[in-house]
Amino acid sequence: MTTITNKVIWITGASGGIGEALAIQFAALGAKVVLSARREDALEQVRLKMNNADSHLCLPLDITDTSACETALTAIKAQYGHVDWLINNAGLSQRALIVDTTIETDRRLFEVDFFAQLQLTRIALDTLVAQKGKIVFVSSVAGLVGTQYRGSYSAAKAALHMWGNSLRAELGDTGLTVANVFPGFVKTDVSINALTGDGKPLGEMDNAQANAMSAQEFAQKTLAALLKDKNYIVVGGFKERLAAWVSRFSPELLYKMIRKSKVR
Repeated sequence: MTTITNKVIWITGASGGIGEALAIQFAALGAKVVLSARREDALEQVRLKMNNADSHLCLPLDITDTSACETALTAIKAQYGHVDWLINNAGLSQRALIVDTTIETDRRLFEVDFFAQLQLTRIALDTLVAQKGKIVFVSSVAGLVGTQYRGSYSAAKAALHMWGNSLRAELGDTGLTVANVFPGFVKTDVSINALTGDGKPLGEMDNAQANAMSAQEFAQKTLAALLKDKNYIVVGGFKERLAAWVSRFSPELLYKMIRKSKVR
């Protein structure tokens, strides 16, 4: 079992939902958590909920801004000296059919869900390798199966997964570990903020999202798997876990299942 007491863990997308729940769980186990997202006030609210609140750091950040990411890493090193874990959790979802989605929206999804994650990882890579640390990419079950209304989101999350696999293959001998986490439906604001075809937020919660597992349950299951050094972690309800399993062993059957499903 890996221990995280006094580990410095940097979490993006930490102002709510999955990121907030993970931060609280990590803090409860004695980690020093760096919280990043765009809204400083929301980050502070999360920090105040955490054990030993004064030992954690809020760093407002737009992960698509390379200069800001470099400045953030400098601030973390000034505070703690290094980073042990990087949790690439920030992301943006989609709720639009492919035929209704503009190329500008496609590019925005890839910028946030793929390119920005890669660049932040590269920026932090030296300190993570030096610490024999861990990088966690929060992908999605949608990135394993490809579903309606999430064409570019699914593609970006799949790309993130594959890039993480390549990073593991290239740097595994250094002691760095790389984990991919695949959430199913989790009750967060992800669908409210999801982009429609013209790039505007959907502005409402999906039924599947509203009836899904809590972010706290997701965080507990994810953290338990990470502490056991699992690197391929699917967390979701029965249907999502079944789809992930079928995607690995029978893609043709998966396609039939997806076609019949009512995903929105």
